[in-house]
Amino acid sequence: MASVNVYNIEKEKVSEIELNEDIFLVPVKKHVLHQVVTSQLLQKRAGTASTKSRSRVKYSGRKLYRQKGTGRARAGAASSPTRRGGGVAFGPTPHKYLRKVSKKLKKLALRMALSDKLRNEQLIVIDDLTLPEIKTQNFVRVMENFEVRKALIVTENKNENLEKSSRNVPWVKVMRHEGLNVYDVLNHEHLFLDQSALPRIEEALTS
Repeated sequence: MASVNVYNIEKEKVSEIELNEDIFLVPVKKHVLHQVVTSQLLQKRAGTASTKSRSRVKYSGRKLYRQKGTGRARAGAASSPTRRGGGVAFGPTPHKYLRKVSKKLKKLALRMALSDKLRNEQLIVIDDLTLPEIKTQNFVRVMENFEVRKALIVTENKNENLEKSSRNVPWVKVMRHEGLNVYDVLNHEHLFLDQSALPRIEEALTS
């Protein structure tokens, strides 16, 4: 079992906690992480870019002028991609950017991401992330206590004071344990876990 310190918001050690080694001590395989992160990013693409090909442009199919004797290049129709207002050659069409990944592989990748944070000492467990009031200044002061930048904070339940206090801090993201994912864990330098959210995370990743 892996043992980590538990801190309060003043960065004072209050206790220690044992982490499940099947989740936080997993060998990291970069190709697995890459596969899952790529799948996540592709799902964010809208895939709505669209252009009209020459068959969809509203023009008459009549030949513009006779083939020979005009001194101009031969032309068959106004919808040609080489003419102004004509169709687009090989343009984008709406489609889905999907790369399916199994649930089993997603869970494995998330275990690897959490293990990587623990191994690099970038995982911080907080006993209670409740703030007394909604105030950005107080939240920033807490982050300064830990001397971190670009942090992901994971809570068990809705924490209105924390969520609203951090809303205007661009380098911090707050989410509940249900939304924990590989991309956000890897995209942020430090990971803060609410102690009460740990059992929920371990339960989700062992089932």
